[in-house]
Amino acid sequence: MARFVDHAKIYVKAGDGGAGCVSFRREKYVPKGGPDGGDGGDGGDVILIADSQIHTLYDFYHQVHFRAENGRPGQGKKMKGRDGEDLILKVPVGTLVKDAETGEILGDLIKPGQTLVVARGGKGGRGNAHFATPVRQVPRFAEQGRPGEERWLILELKLIADVGLVGFPNVGKSTFLSRVSAAKPKIADYPFTTLEPNLGVVNLGEGETFIVADIPGLIEGAHKGIGLGHEFLKHIERTRILLYLLDLSREEKIIEDLKILKEELRLYNPLLLEKQYLIALNKIDLIPAEERENKIRSYLKLFPEKLREKVYFISALTGEGIPKLLYALYELIKEAHKGEEIEWNQEKSV
Repeated sequence: MARFVDHAKIYVKAGDGGAGCVSFRREKYVPKGGPDGGDGGDGGDVILIADSQIHTLYDFYHQVHFRAENGRPGQGKKMKGRDGEDLILKVPVGTLVKDAETGEILGDLIKPGQTLVVARGGKGGRGNAHFATPVRQVPRFAEQGRPGEERWLILELKLIADVGLVGFPNVGKSTFLSRVSAAKPKIADYPFTTLEPNLGVVNLGEGETFIVADIPGLIEGAHKGIGLGHEFLKHIERTRILLYLLDLSREEKIIEDLKILKEELRLYNPLLLEKQYLIALNKIDLIPAEERENKIRSYLKLFPEKLREKVYFISALTGEGIPKLLYALYELIKEAHKGEEIEWNQEKSV
């Protein structure tokens, strides 16, 4: 499996235009034919395309320089040179493209098949046939092709998922993902087991599916880049719904944990707190069955009344409570999709 890489700096160079041709007709019975030099071909473009089958920028980790083909020179008999082939570079859906020198955002490839021309090929030069005039009937010159554009780019991948798991290290996010999908993230009893994002597809049946992202655990100070902060938070920006996963065994500290998580999101990007969310208290399997009902009541009382309907009790280890949570997430996702469709239609009508 390719290593997960979510940041790359690459150099792209479009093809140069081919030179125009200096040529004169040389045919039997036409000893002094006019100029017939053809134009040079245009250089190829460098084009990025979002491919849903690619999930990492690993291909740009070792290879950094990319060049499109140059246009071919023009020929006699007004024959145009062949255009250079475009260079197509496949990137993951969710790739943000910036000019490395200016920081300008050139494009945001958030839909499969979306394309972005990042360097345009140079125009082919005109052949000498273009420069004949009544005064200058035998032009012995032609244009050179124009150089293709070149630039350094920053590629930054921000995962696109329906649900983003938000929680401290070792609260069970990877176990949860492996329980609800076919994803196989690394799982162990120590912090920062997850060092890179994992995506899992949840299938509820009859075409009801959604994508969950398990991203490296958050710690206090993450908005400053502490721990795996920035690597985590930039991926959360793309998710539609947030699922705060809390460790039920921390008891009275549960609310404090939730506040810290929300504050880290707010300090990184206040818009993250506008996302719909649910709260899952994990590790309910640690409570003996005969005590469970009373314990659940006591845990719910820790939350403000308006939040209690968002709280679910689950065991990522045994699967208890997870189906109910998944269907609740799916309903929120459908609402989010409807909102996006309304915004999209409004933009088109403007």
